Amino acid sequence: MSRYAELILELINQSQEHMTAEQIFLELKKTEPRVVQATVYNNLNALCQEGLIRRLSLENSPDRYDKILRHDHLICRKCGALSDVHFGDLTRQLEGQLGEGIFSYDLKVFYLCPKCREKKNPVN
Repeated sequence: MSRYAELILELINQSQEHMTAEQIFLELKKTEPRVVQATVYNNLNALCQEGLIRRLSLENSPDRYDKILRHDHLICRKCGALSDVHFGDLTRQLEGQLGEGIFSYDLKVFYLCPKCREKKNPVN
């Protein structure tokens, strides 16, 4: 694994956010001024292929990258806020319904976040 890949993996694993490639590039640039965007994208792709990080694809939004730790996501339908939620591992339940083994799943729950609900129904 390249030095840049190690640094990118460390950034993603330590982040409490779901960073975009652009955010990762800007953060990495602070300590590695010679890094270029293509290097970041190439390493993100390689890390995803190796199963070391997850790529989160959302409509009308740039891909975001996340650690492998088993968890699911809440996505606000209005503002796009993305947060982690832990429902437990649903693998056995899904395998039981399918009747065969699965490699992984990616559960995204769409809802209105508290801020958007408050804007929709302001208290007067």
